[in-house]
Amino acid sequence: MAAPKKGRRPAGGQSRPGRALALILIAMVALTGGMFWSGHTTPRLGIDLAGGTSITLKAKAEPGQESAVNETNMNTAVGIIERRVNGLGVSEAEVQTQGRENIIVNIPKGTNEKQAREQVGTTAQLYFRPVLTVAAASPEPAPTASGSTAPKPSASASAGEKKPATPTATASTQGRALTEALKAPNATGTPTPTGSASATPKKDATPQATPTPDAATAALQQKFTTLNCLDPKQRTAAAEGTKPTDTIVACGKNAIDQWEKYLLGPAEVEGRDVDDAKAAIDQQSGQWIVDMSFTDAGSKKFQAITSKLSQQTEPQNQFAIVLDGEVVSAPRVQTTLSANAQISGSFNQQSAQDLGNILAYGALPLSFDTQSVDTVTAALGGDQLEAGLIAGAIGLALVILYLVIYYRGLSFIAILSLGVSALLTYVIMALLGPAIGFALNLPAVCGAIVAIGITADSFIVYFERIRDELREGRTLRPAVERAWPRARRTILVSDFVSFLAAAVLFIVTVGKVQGFAFTLGLTTLLDIVVVFLFTKPVMTLLARTKFFGNGHPWSGLDPKRLGAKPPLRRTRRTAPATVEPKEA
Repeated sequence: MAAPKKGRRPAGGQSRPGRALALILIAMVALTGGMFWSGHTTPRLGIDLAGGTSITLKAKAEPGQESAVNETNMNTAVGIIERRVNGLGVSEAEVQTQGRENIIVNIPKGTNEKQAREQVGTTAQLYFRPVLTVAAASPEPAPTASGSTAPKPSASASAGEKKPATPTATASTQGRALTEALKAPNATGTPTPTGSASATPKKDATPQATPTPDAATAALQQKFTTLNCLDPKQRTAAAEGTKPTDTIVACGKNAIDQWEKYLLGPAEVEGRDVDDAKAAIDQQSGQWIVDMSFTDAGSKKFQAITSKLSQQTEPQNQFAIVLDGEVVSAPRVQTTLSANAQISGSFNQQSAQDLGNILAYGALPLSFDTQSVDTVTAALGGDQLEAGLIAGAIGLALVILYLVIYYRGLSFIAILSLGVSALLTYVIMALLGPAIGFALNLPAVCGAIVAIGITADSFIVYFERIRDELREGRTLRPAVERAWPRARRTILVSDFVSFLAAAVLFIVTVGKVQGFAFTLGLTTLLDIVVVFLFTKPVMTLLARTKFFGNGHPWSGLDPKRLGAKPPLRRTRRTAPATVEPKEA
């Protein structure tokens, strides 16, 4: 068996560079195709580039409740505020915690600053209102059992009477799919009906203070008939200016996630009357439910209204849970309830937890002070983006100029690699916008600029390793393979340090600085992908060409310019000559 030849090391790179190039080409085509298919061909811009309003809220604990400022309550408040901001009809709003006590609300341009500040800074309003009628989301009037248009809702039902606001047929023919049911096994006591099913003025009220019942009814009917719940602006404006004692119109989604419009009576129970609510699993059915308990005052109110509703027919046996003027649930009442209740229906774990949080924290769990309201104009954001792009272009141009002057032909490989890295970075950022809500802000642009130097550094490390091998007297093809293992270790260590720094920065910081850390970490990972799957295979292929393989003066690999040693030649060892002694 022949012994292995000495002085040779195994090739450090892949023997088939075409496979690596085909792999990265497929990835580039797939990502680019996905970008165009999704319709998101540009990265989502942050508020500092697109313009808008940034509001900083600081949580304050009530006396004796200092422990209320905790992570759970802050996250709950973020969810409620985000729901309220989205109710303004804007999209891509950002609501996130900053530190332990602050919440940052970034609203893109096109939103009324005053309205946004009022919506964000105030406490959420949660009410339990009886349902008078339900109709489809479209503005067409709902047909009655006799085929005529929906009748006028009554505004004169007195306390204790069944509400004749709309016939049962009106609601039952609107495609409702709400299946929630309220049950209370421990309901006790005899209910005492309270309140009124309308906003009818008291007898001692002056006629000039309020409109006549017929005028108020006609206005309410017109508002209900013309309301289009498919329009976000109309949904937000539906309950504006109303009071808990008013009969209102509101929008909400049913169990099959379709919008419907409701005519709701005056609020019988408020959110502050809820003592606790949480998601649980029913031991009998195994389905997700929401357990709800009330305060002492709330129990009396809830017992009274459920006693009336349990005697009604659909839809007037339903209870609408209204948060910020929007119906989040409308369960049916099956029996008289008091201090405890269960809401059951087509829940999964997430929807049960969401409803439990709304009931428990419909009003924000904390009070907030508005620390600052900053407006970033679109012109300023455009100037910042333009300045960032100019800075990036200047940095890229300087790097390319240095590579061309110092590495000559090798700069062609580096420029191609930079182009591949830039394309992958752009496409991934465009896809991450709709996928995870990533927004390209000014610090993120700075992270991309810094990444240019990190990526170029990897090329330089590899090129210098190749040059070192050439200086030792080796030809290019073996020099490319021998240089790769050592360059690979250096590149991995360098990129690991950069990625670790980016990860730590992303974890310990908040807000816009995270954009810098995220971009830096992303481009660092892409640097490894590009160097391994593109730069090294391309270098292997070009080493087989005459221009690079023969060391052309403009290739950047000219042995003479590098001061290469003469090729090492092996000499055979000859046996020492033996000298025979001469005869005497």
